[in-house]
This record gives sequence, C-alpha cells and structure tokens, in this order.
Amino acid sequence: MPAPVLPLIEAATHWPPRGALIGLDLGTKTIGVAVSDPDRRLATGVETIQRKTFTSDATRLLAIAGERKAVGFILGLPINMDGTEGPRAQSTRAFARNLAKLTDHPIGLWDERLSTVAVERELIGTDMSRARRAKVIDEHAAIFILQGALDRLATLNRSSGAD
Repeated sequence: MPAPVLPLIEAATHWPPRGALIGLDLGTKTIGVAVSDPDRRLATGVETIQRKTFTSDATRLLAIAGERKAVGFILGLPINMDGTEGPRAQSTRAFARNLAKLTDHPIGLWDERLSTVAVERELIGTDMSRARRAKVIDEHAAIFILQGALDRLATLNRSSGAD
C-alpha cells in the first residue's frame, strides 16, 4: 500500500512521536535534501542530488532515509503567491505520488512560498559568491523548508499540550 501524501498537519498524525524527517526541495535539475534530528527540533543539510531519472533519484532518497532512520518526508510545495497551484506544484505532487509507491513513510506537503528567495538573500548577506550559491542553494532551501515545517509542528504540539 502506498504511503499517504497529505498536507503537513495531516501527515504528522501518521508519523511516530520521534524519528527523523527528510525535507526536500524539488528543482528541475536538482533535489535539495535536509534531515531533522530524531526530536524534530533542527534541520541540517545532507546533500544536493543531481536529478537523473525518477528511479535513480528515488533510490538515493530512500537510501538517505534508511541511513538517517527517517520516519517520513516533507516536500516543499511551490504554491503561487495568489494561492493557486501551477505546473511546478503539480510536478511536486506527481513526484510525491510516485515516491509514495516505493515507501511506507508518510509524505507531508509544506507550502514553500519564497523559500528560495529567502535563502538566496541570506546567502548573499554572507557575501557568498554566485558560483558557490548555485551549488548550495537547493540544499539550503531544503533546510529552510524542513525547519519551517518543524517549527510549525512544534507550535502545534505546544498548543495541544503534547510536549
């Protein structure tokens, strides 16, 4: 049975209370990958995968999930500023559905509006060269996406008294 693909808050109900989550920033040429600690407090970068075929990309992602003992995935969903979903969002949803067929780890979708813009500004602020930024932008965007989702989940846990 394929893993569920749900909005973040609904996906969280399918994850065990502890365990690392893998955050993904899907680009057309690369996939930025980040991972959380088992307590889901901090996101750190893992790598940037150069996209080849879905099968090879998914194989690498599942290997990372196994190495990190992950219990779920969070994919950045690129929603337009007006709240609509364009071709990139549909592509992300298709990727999530296909990945779900290969794993039992629930997949959460998290609105990633402006994540790459925010990361680009941050990297420019550190005086990083354009060439270096191009190499790390997707991994840093994955960190930004995952940390935003972790912070949202932590806020929900605090307000529900689960923490």
